[in-house]
Amino acid sequence: MSGIDMLRVRWRQARWRAVLEVLAIAAPLAVALAVVAWRLAGPLPAMLAVAVALLAIGLAIVPRWRRHDRDWLVARFDADRRDLEDSSALLFADEAALRPMQQLQRARLEQRLRERPASDLRPAWSLRAIATATVIALLAIVAALAWPPRGDPVGVDMATPSSTAKSDAVPRLVGQSLQLQPPAYTGIAATTIDAFDAKAPAGSRLRWTLRYAPQPTGVDLVFHDGRRIALRREGEDWTADLLLQSSALYRVVPEGQEAASPLHRLDAIPDQAPRVRLLAPEQTLTLLAPNQRDWRLVYEAEDDHGVAADARLLLTRTEGSGENIRFHEHVVVLRGSGSPRQRRFEARVAPSTYGLQRGEDLIARLEVRDNRAPQPQVVRSASAILRWPAEPVLGAEGLDGLARQVLPAYFRSQRQIIIDAEALLKERSKLEADAFGKRSDAIGVDQRLLRLRYGQFLGEESEGGAHAPPTGDLPTSDLPTNDHEDDDDHADDDGHDHGQAHAAAHDGHGHDPVPADAPAGFGVADDILETFGHTHDIPEAATLLDPKTRETLRGALREMWQSELHLRMAAPEQALPYAHRALELIKQVQQAERIYLARVGMQLPPIDETRRLSGKRDGIAGRGLPRGPEPAGDDALDAAWQALASADAAEQAFDALQRWIDANPGRIDDPLSLVARIDEVRTDPACAECRAALRALLWGAMQRPAGVSARRDAADAVGRRYLERLRSEPMP
Repeated sequence: MSGIDMLRVRWRQARWRAVLEVLAIAAPLAVALAVVAWRLAGPLPAMLAVAVALLAIGLAIVPRWRRHDRDWLVARFDADRRDLEDSSALLFADEAALRPMQQLQRARLEQRLRERPASDLRPAWSLRAIATATVIALLAIVAALAWPPRGDPVGVDMATPSSTAKSDAVPRLVGQSLQLQPPAYTGIAATTIDAFDAKAPAGSRLRWTLRYAPQPTGVDLVFHDGRRIALRREGEDWTADLLLQSSALYRVVPEGQEAASPLHRLDAIPDQAPRVRLLAPEQTLTLLAPNQRDWRLVYEAEDDHGVAADARLLLTRTEGSGENIRFHEHVVVLRGSGSPRQRRFEARVAPSTYGLQRGEDLIARLEVRDNRAPQPQVVRSASAILRWPAEPVLGAEGLDGLARQVLPAYFRSQRQIIIDAEALLKERSKLEADAFGKRSDAIGVDQRLLRLRYGQFLGEESEGGAHAPPTGDLPTSDLPTNDHEDDDDHADDDGHDHGQAHAAAHDGHGHDPVPADAPAGFGVADDILETFGHTHDIPEAATLLDPKTRETLRGALREMWQSELHLRMAAPEQALPYAHRALELIKQVQQAERIYLARVGMQLPPIDETRRLSGKRDGIAGRGLPRGPEPAGDDALDAAWQALASADAAEQAFDALQRWIDANPGRIDDPLSLVARIDEVRTDPACAECRAALRALLWGAMQRPAGVSARRDAADAVGRRYLERLRSEPMP
C-alpha cells in the first residue's frame, strides 16, 4: 500500500470516528425519548418520537461529516508533518495538471510518506459528553417506567365511562401547559408556559393543555363574569382555546371540584396608539421669511408594535378670516425611515405649490398608522403653522402700545366650536370619562370667550376674563369713524357719529376739540386710536346697534349660553343644536346694514349715602354659604367595608359589592384585584389578612365628601350677653 493510499485510509477513519461519536451521544437520548413517549402516550407517539430523533441525529451527523473534508485533511496533515513542507495539497491534485516543479515536489512527498507512513488522524472520544448523555437517558427511562400506567387507549367511546372514571379517587393535575400565540402584527413569537397566570397582548390566542390522573368526567374554565368554556378531551389531554380580548380572572374546575379550585389571572396588554413628535421646526408657529422657498418638516413616530412605513402629511391652506374662512385640503404621502418601532418622516413643502398668499396660513399635520390588524390605530400630530404675515399698515409705526394686537380667530369661532364638538363626539368611545369631560369643558371655555366678545356689542360685562381677539364674525368695514359730511343732515341726539369735534365736546372725557379746518381723520390722535385700537373702555359707547340687529344678537347670545352650559356639563351632543342656531343668528347679524356707535358716557345709579352705618339690612339678600355637593351614594361599599370588620361577613354584602363593581369599573384602578380579594374572603372568611387587604381596597375606592365650611360653634355665656346687648341697645 502506497503512502497516499494509507493517507486516504486515515482520512476515512477520522470521518467515521466523528459519526460514531454523534451516535454514542444521541442514541441513548433517542432510546429514552422513545420509552418516555411509549409510557405516557402509547406506541404511536413512541414511533413518532423515534422518527423525530433519527431525523435529528441525521441532521447532526451531516455537518460533522462535511467538516472533515479534504481541506481539513490537508490542514491537519501540514500541521502534523513538518517534512511535507506545507505541500500536502499536491498529493490530492491531478498529476497531469501539475507543472514540472510541482511534480518534482509531489514525488519528494510520496517518497517521504513511504519512508514514514501517515499517523492516526481520528479525534479522541468525548467521554464526558457520552457519559452524561447515558446517565440522563437511564434516569429518564427509570422515571418513565415508574410512572403510573396509562388509562384506556385513544379511540374508546367517550360516552362509556373508563375504569379510572369509575374510581372514587379525586382527579389530580399531573401536567399542564398554556400556549400563547400573540397576533401576527406584533412580531412576538409564540411561547408555552407551565402556569395558569399569564400576560399577553390583546388579541392573542391561548390554548390550554391539561392532563389528569385519574381522568375526570369533564373539565371547565370558569371566568369571573360567569362565562364557562368546556375543555375537549384529546387522548389523555384536555384542551381549550380562547381569544384574549380583555383581562379576566378564571379557575380550572374539574367536575365536582369547583369549591377547591383557586383563581388565576389573564392580563390582556392593550395595543398602545402611536406617538408622534414634531422635531423640526422647533416652534409650532413659523413666519415665512423673505425669499423662503421651502418649509422643512421632520416628525418622529413611535409605537410598541411598529409604525406603518407610509404616512400622510395633511396640508391645509386657510383663506379669509372669522366665520368666512375657507380651507383647502392637500395630502402628501411620506415614506418613513428607521426601525419599524421608531420611524422618521421628513418632507420639504414649497408654499408656492399650494398657492399661499399674504395673510394666509399653511397648516401641516402628520397622520400615522400602526400595524394593528384588522383595524389599525390612526393618530395625528400637533399642527405646525407656516404664516405669511399680511402687509403692514402704513402709518402704524410707534403705536405698539396703543394698538390692540390682532390674532387669527378661526381657532375660536362659532363654526370651529361646532367642528370641535362633533370631533369630540366621534372620539367619545376611545376616551376615558375624565379626558372627555376636560375636552368638553375646554370647548365650553372657548364658547364662553366667544359669547363675551359678542356680548360687548350689547354692553355686557366681561366677567373678569381676558377678552378674546376679534374674529371678523361681525363686519367692521361699516363702522363709522368720521361723518363730517353728514353733520348738516343729522341731529345731535340721533345716535350717529358727528365727527371728532362734536364727539369730544359731548363725550365727557375731556378731549380737546379738533379745529374745524383740520383734515378729517388725518394726524388726529383720537382718529389714530380709533382706527388701530380701542379709544374708550365704556361698553355703552361702542355697543349700540339698531334694534333689529340687537334682538338678533341677543338671541345668538342666549343660544351660546345654552351651548356653553351643556359643554361645561360634558354633554356636547346636547350643546350642538344651540351652537348651530347661534351660528345662524351670527350670520344674520353679519348681514346687518349698519352698526351705530353712540358716544355717550356710562351713567351709574347714585349711591344712597343715608344708608351708610345705619345697620339696616332691608333689601339685602342672605349671604349664607352654599352647601357642598353630596357625595355619591356608595351603600354597597359602605356595607361591605363594615361587614369585613368581623369574620362573619355577610354574603349579601359581597353580592351587592360585585354588582357595584360591574356598574362602576372606572372608579377602581384594578377591578380584577378587588374581585380576587372578594373570592379569597369568600373562600376563607376567617383569614384576617384577606379581610384587611379587601378593606384597604374598598377604602381607596370610596369617594371622599366635598369640603364644606364647618358651622360656627354656639356662643357661650359671655357671647350670648354680648349679642343681647347689641340687640337691645340702639346704635348711635
